[in-house]
Amino acid sequence: MTKATMRAARFDRAGRQLTVQDVPVPEPGPGEVLVRVGAAGICASDLHMIDGIMPDFPLEQVTPGHEGAGTIERVGPAVPLWRPGQRVVLLAGRNCGICRHCVSGGTKACLNPLVMGQNYNGSWAEYVVIPFSVLAALPENIPFEQAALIPDAVATPYTGLIHRGRLGLGETVGLWGIGGLGVHAVQTARLAGAGLIIAVDPLDAACQRALELGADHALNPRKVDVRAEVMRLTGGEGLDLAVDLAGVNTALAQAVLCLRRYGRAVIIGMSLEPVQLTEPSVMLGVMNHEVLGHDGYEPRDITGLVRLVASGRLDLSRSVSHVVLLEDVAQGVDRLRTKEGNPVRIVVKP
Repeated sequence: MTKATMRAARFDRAGRQLTVQDVPVPEPGPGEVLVRVGAAGICASDLHMIDGIMPDFPLEQVTPGHEGAGTIERVGPAVPLWRPGQRVVLLAGRNCGICRHCVSGGTKACLNPLVMGQNYNGSWAEYVVIPFSVLAALPENIPFEQAALIPDAVATPYTGLIHRGRLGLGETVGLWGIGGLGVHAVQTARLAGAGLIIAVDPLDAACQRALELGADHALNPRKVDVRAEVMRLTGGEGLDLAVDLAGVNTALAQAVLCLRRYGRAVIIGMSLEPVQLTEPSVMLGVMNHEVLGHDGYEPRDITGLVRLVASGRLDLSRSVSHVVLLEDVAQGVDRLRTKEGNPVRIVVKP
């Protein structure tokens, strides 16, 4: 029998305080399931919310965490297929269900998408309630610590490269920022059959990490002229696809300068920095460059990624750099903030 109370991290928006408290275990309503959390990721966007860098969200208090995996504890009324005891991955958000697109069946174009851990309680807790429609089955051979990363750290760069960036077989790709998103972008590029993968990061350790994961070249912008090197490595043509995974405007501007004609740049890393490019607008037009924003994915993307991890084609064993207990989640956030130990992804274990 599920206990009456649980431990959960609670973020108070007014005081910018993150504390672990005793709260009631939530009850699943119609169409919802109660999941016992096995592991949850700490993402840079969680840090941005806590630090007030990103715009405020409507709840005065919320349990953060939009990456998670666990076991179904209980199902509410009108839940098909899912049963207690099943291992699941929790998708990071859901459509609002009430905007004009949602009510007409176009949920992909939802006008007000909701993010778990921001618009409703998330996975930094012993239990979380979530709609059954945003669950994906998790095989036994994938540890919860790795599975928790799939709904964002893996899925966001995957869909950014494959769907938004339209990365094709044999194309050249440059990846700026080899952190929690970038490591999976490197692996995605290899899975997609990129002909040349160039990683760019100002940390030597991150450059080495990129090479170990399958990048063909790794460039430190503090040591080399990145554009000159990219042009040399591509025979003077430039990149088919350049991806900003750091959310740093200087990286984006540099990435656009490295594009070939008809090249695409995709912005995946997020910040409040204004987008400012150094490429003259006339060249943007003459070269037919695209600059695209990206966020989100569809449930089928999670299902496909789970299959890739389960089969061993996508290896997440090196992605979890630190594991902290739920009681120590604030220390995990601080570690990400200070980059202590050069973390890839920090995972919380309730």
